[in-house]
This record gives sequence, structure tokens and C-alpha cells, in this order.
Amino acid sequence: MDKGLLKIEEAARVLSLGRSKTYQLVMEGAIPSIHIGRSRRVPAAALERWIDQRTQEAEADRSIVGRW
Repeated sequence: MDKGLLKIEEAARVLSLGRSKTYQLVMEGAIPSIHIGRSRRVPAAALERWIDQRTQEAEADRSIVGRW
């Protein structure tokens, strides 16, 4: 990601999600975002950390399931 701040649509493309689902996650506070005037932006670094955290959680879940 080259930009420091992403529009919701850009974050949606990075995540391979729809715009509405991405807005939902942002408004729920699941994806970090900031307000600039009337616009909402997702910091690229925060989005990368969020993706890394979700990936680690998924790997941890798989390792727990694999033990059964």
C-alpha cells in the first residue's frame, strides 16, 4: 500500500470485500479509521496491522482445531 490514508472503497479493494461490508466494519469499529471533515479514511498502516492480527487469530484457531 503506497498511500498513507485509504478511502473506504480502496480499503475494500485491499480486503477483497464489498464497499458496504467495509463501511459496516469501519462503522462498528472493527477496522480502524479516522474522520477528516465529512470524510472517513482508513490509515494504511492500521489496516495492515488489522489484517496481520486477523491472520494470526485464524492461524491460532486452526492450530486449536488441529489438536482435536
